[in-house]
Amino acid sequence: MAKNRWLWGCALLIVGTIATIALAFFVVNVAMTGDEFAFAPLHGRVGLVDVVGEISESESVVDQIDRMQRDPTVKAVVIRLDSPGGGVAASQEIYDAVRRLRDEGKPVVASMGGVAASGAYYVACAADSIVANPGTLTGSIGVIMSFPNTEELFRKVGVKFETIKTGKFKDVGSMWRPMTDDEKALLQEVLGNVYEQFIDAIVDGRSMAREDILPYADGRIFSGDQAQEYGFVDRLGSLEEAITMASEMAGIEGRPSVVRKQRRRVSVLDFFEEKMNPMKGLLGSGPRLEFRLR
Repeated sequence: MAKNRWLWGCALLIVGTIATIALAFFVVNVAMTGDEFAFAPLHGRVGLVDVVGEISESESVVDQIDRMQRDPTVKAVVIRLDSPGGGVAASQEIYDAVRRLRDEGKPVVASMGGVAASGAYYVACAADSIVANPGTLTGSIGVIMSFPNTEELFRKVGVKFETIKTGKFKDVGSMWRPMTDDEKALLQEVLGNVYEQFIDAIVDGRSMAREDILPYADGRIFSGDQAQEYGFVDRLGSLEEAITMASEMAGIEGRPSVVRKQRRRVSVLDFFEEKMNPMKGLLGSGPRLEFRLR
């Protein structure tokens, strides 16, 4: 009898140890990956994804959106935008992620904060509905590309640059000389093509006619109140009202639980590569297209 109790005690100790290790591994894994977990009601939650500041990369936001898509307890998502826009490709990738979420059948509401212009408006167009504050600055529908011309500066200090290239457009945008007329025409053609992509995204996402968009698509900004009048947003309201709208669209009863998926942690190596390399963005940089409020 004593031996049996001893064996049972050992078995319980082993099982308890394994369970403790498994729980610790789960908690550490959550902490390392940035996944959010909570013992929240499973009848329905509203996910909240923040797009804040310049849109210079898309990976972290797209990752959050994709995890919202895979989470069966998240029934609707609010994209909170407080951004002047940013890179074209990054804005388009976030737009595509929102459209995938929407196409999966989860309602998506875009909520505009103080500024949701250019690339941020591009992203908003992928949502089912757009909610703006009356004083939100939005619009700025257009594309921009800027190049410094430092020729006069370096001439004053006696520095000249010689360029060897394989074609007349290979160093287009060079900061060491003025731009030629042919180069300006080439870049204007590229910008025109990307501009049409912006208009197409509004037509597709907002179901607006091109003739209703073009009068306001000259880079101008407008308030949230004006945007509603022009048809670029659906209603005026706060973030809380956007969350309520998303909840109602998903059929969630009562006050919804709101959940954020944390951004994935940045590694030490990523930090040093991004912050401690003084030449990054200088030697390897090139022309950059932007959907951005200037």
